[in-house]
Amino acid sequence: MVENAVDDMYVGCKEPMAKMVKNKYFIKENTGKFAVWWKKAGKCVERAEKQKDPKDQALTNDHLQAICVYTSNNEGFYKTFNEAVRSSRSTYNTSFPHHALHFWLTTAVQILSKKKCITTYRRTDLDFTGRVNQKIRFGFFASSSYSKTLTQFGKKSCFKIRTCFGAYLKKYPYLGDKEQEVLIPPYEVFKITGIKKGRDVKQQFDCDILYVLKSISFLSNLNCKAVKL
Repeated sequence: MVENAVDDMYVGCKEPMAKMVKNKYFIKENTGKFAVWWKKAGKCVERAEKQKDPKDQALTNDHLQAICVYTSNNEGFYKTFNEAVRSSRSTYNTSFPHHALHFWLTTAVQILSKKKCITTYRRTDLDFTGRVNQKIRFGFFASSSYSKTLTQFGKKSCFKIRTCFGAYLKKYPYLGDKEQEVLIPPYEVFKITGIKKGRDVKQQFDCDILYVLKSISFLSNLNCKAVKL
């Protein structure tokens, strides 16, 4: 269940956390390469702002900039960021370096999710081990897609996911809607309802193995912990 994940949902503390992010965390964290990438994302934000869906007026420029930075993959930044999200529960209140980005990505996903369940697909080149009826969560911001055919992301372990907390990012990512990205938050819990392999999976999905996941709940061990510092 990735017990060490930074899984804050900010339920009940979004407004005070937003103030802390602006007045404390972003000032502290907007340094080095991240500061360069944040500034560089400006053109992506301008385009996203022009294409903003009227239903998404709650998305601020900071939300859009967070999406742009995360999806731009500057020097593999999303991997570095996600590794920290996956493993920093014990240092969340001390040395976790991504409070601002985590908050803006999480709340952006919550705004865009519309509390609607959708089916999406995720591909990896990693070996994943799991069993039917096992409860799992990714424990990081898991990129997935409406498309089944993005084979450049892997053919080894693939996932068909029924997510109820993830959100379609529309045209807001760095590459627009080219990858039809759906972002799944760290706190969503799934049950493995099926595991498929063999010729049919190879032909239909071009994967060695397909795990079928169904959203069943959420787990937020760190809810509102950062706002209390």
